[in-house]
Amino acid sequence: MQQGQTLYQLDDALYRADVASNQASLNRSLATLEAARLNAQRSTALFQHNAVSRQDHETAQSALKEAQADVQLARAALERSRIMLGYTRIVAPVTGKIGKSSVTQGALVNANQSAALARIQQLDPIHIDLNQSSSELLQLRKALLQGSLSDTRAIPVTVMLEDGTTYPHTGQLIFSESSVDPETGRYALRIAVPNPDHMLLPGSYIRAVISYGERQQAILAPQQSILRDAKGTASAQVVKPDGTIEQRTVLTNRTIGDQWLIDEGLKAGDRVVVEGLQKLRPGVVVHAAEATTAND
Repeated sequence: MQQGQTLYQLDDALYRADVASNQASLNRSLATLEAARLNAQRSTALFQHNAVSRQDHETAQSALKEAQADVQLARAALERSRIMLGYTRIVAPVTGKIGKSSVTQGALVNANQSAALARIQQLDPIHIDLNQSSSELLQLRKALLQGSLSDTRAIPVTVMLEDGTTYPHTGQLIFSESSVDPETGRYALRIAVPNPDHMLLPGSYIRAVISYGERQQAILAPQQSILRDAKGTASAQVVKPDGTIEQRTVLTNRTIGDQWLIDEGLKAGDRVVVEGLQKLRPGVVVHAAEATTAND
């Protein structure tokens, strides 16, 4: 279904008659205007030679202005009738896929009915509506103001399909709500995604990975290397250059995959213990071996 394609045609006999009637009224007004213009011109020439009274001259000029106003009214009435006639032809407002029609030929419809005649859904590009926590937004804005993150909202959005695979086309964030829903504490986002193969359909369950900021020289630590005490304080066991264990208090930000993003407490090059943490104590000498990961 293409934008502008005719979907329904309403009975337009009365509206076509109104257009014809208003066109005739306009033609009559134009003829009256022409006669009033000629009469005003003659009156002006005669008045300059004192051949007509001032009252007759002013009457002729007033008649001209009245005829001009009548033409404007007739034009407006004609335009309105043409607009009403245009409403009898219902066209597709957007290009997309149309569903089943709720009416058949000969059915009675009206301008204020609650039931739609049909539903057209734009599929390329398709819009994805998401929600994000307002607390995450606040944390992000603080990080951007402090300079620890650089804004990267222009980076394309990755879309994950319902089966966990990555959609081949990337999207773009085009809208974020300016207010937070007081009931859920979340705000709305909208993403536009190319959908030339119509793989994405309205109502589908998908996930989107949006990058709001980029942290340079970020420190990530495996989740199993971070321990918490009874007060919730996070710490990591670090192997010093001399082979002894040092316990470091760390400040975690959030999880990224199976790792913690570390704000404070660790630096690049630190070796953290990921196994046997319960057996270690600060100051103990160990012989550390590099752990392997699934990516190694």
